[in-house]
Amino acid sequence: MALREMWRHVVRPVGRATRRDLSAAWERLDPEFRVPHQTIGALEEGCGATVGTMPVCDFGCKGCYLGGNANATPPLPVEDVKAQMRLLRERLGQWGNLQLTDGEVTLRDEAELIELLRYAHEIQLVPMVMTHGETFRRRPGLLERLMREGGLVELSIHVDMLQRGREKDYAKAKSEAELMPLRETFAQMIREARRTTGLPLRVASTCTVTPDNLHEVPAMVRWFRDHADAFRIIAFQPAAQVGRSRPGLGGHVTQDDVWDLAAQGMLDQDATADQRAAWVDRQWWFGHPGCSRMMAGVVCTQPGAAPRHEPLGPRCGEPQRKLFERFIKRWGGISFRHGGRGVFAAQLLGMLRQDPGFFLWAAPRCARVVLKKLDAQGPGRLARRLLTGRARLHPFIISTHAFMSREQLETPLGQERVRNCIFTVPIDGELISMCEVNALGIRDRVYDRMAGRDPEPDQPLVGLTVTAKPSVAEDASDQPAL
Repeated sequence: MALREMWRHVVRPVGRATRRDLSAAWERLDPEFRVPHQTIGALEEGCGATVGTMPVCDFGCKGCYLGGNANATPPLPVEDVKAQMRLLRERLGQWGNLQLTDGEVTLRDEAELIELLRYAHEIQLVPMVMTHGETFRRRPGLLERLMREGGLVELSIHVDMLQRGREKDYAKAKSEAELMPLRETFAQMIREARRTTGLPLRVASTCTVTPDNLHEVPAMVRWFRDHADAFRIIAFQPAAQVGRSRPGLGGHVTQDDVWDLAAQGMLDQDATADQRAAWVDRQWWFGHPGCSRMMAGVVCTQPGAAPRHEPLGPRCGEPQRKLFERFIKRWGGISFRHGGRGVFAAQLLGMLRQDPGFFLWAAPRCARVVLKKLDAQGPGRLARRLLTGRARLHPFIISTHAFMSREQLETPLGQERVRNCIFTVPIDGELISMCEVNALGIRDRVYDRMAGRDPEPDQPLVGLTVTAKPSVAEDASDQPAL
């Protein structure tokens, strides 16, 4: 069976079902968002998240999308969470992006969490565990067990100064700079987990952005660039006024604010405003540009030189544009995130069989341009260093994701964003925009139903326009913790 599976990848690196799912995702977008730098429908189908997996958190953060009744709600049974995964699988396609989230999922029974991870792989989804990371510091070995026994390959660790609940030196951090040693601890934990298990682990970090820490975005971008061997993604989330967030916290920072400062952090100090704008213009869209954008690229590290970042994509010059258009046309939707080295080798062999010119001429020509940008003294020297291991290239993505408040949802732009939403949650057998779940009180009603508190248990949750419950405290750090 293993040989037959390998041969299937050689014969057809991208399956017919994946092609069909991509086409459906592309058609769900409004025509103005079907552009060459759009990832949805070209490279993937979207993203989904579970609800009720563990509606409990032992933090009391100032910015929190959970409702005030979260910690009084028991988690859904394993089989109910699996049912959500199956619904998401229909939309996300083979090896789609699943966020295993809602509360702090690492507080769930370890055996149950491992079972959920295994089931996601069984139905061909790639699960990413969303966490504050503190459980891994308190319980050494947990991360490695999830990797070995659950097949965990993707993780997202949320760290920012709004969080309350960490131990010791980080309990009341007042700046992102104070949290850099904590990020370093997590980076070392990631490297050690990979080393001891011999298994892959792709890690992201998320950070909520408010006026209080917006000015620190350049320093954070530089730090994550310099630690791209540990963290593959840094995702900034401008705070939205939803859930039990502190009143007045959200709605003051835009994605454009974040990207302007990200450019300052990534480019040389003497970069002009035009150069920064040109760098920002190399973004990919992930659905509606008002929701999510990202900068995909690589970071090069080599002796005697500071780490350098180079964006990749169809907006990065003519050689890259042609290369990415050729790749998407032939192999859009291909996933290298499952199956190990054997499947990866079979996929590459199949791609080489279908288009040898891509690997023999087009890709090397484009690689030479990128290597020259990464090393001004020439691509040859850098190529030799890469081949001998003296230099390394690490994938690195900067992204922004902006959720909406109820007021934003009710605007024409908000409705346009919902219509083109690619981040959905299973509610009553339907997939609903995460923004609607956060802002319209749907999550609270789900929790009330789970805990038997819903006074109208037969009323459908889909299409609710109720007002979200107000926070029970002026500051969410006063919320009850586990």
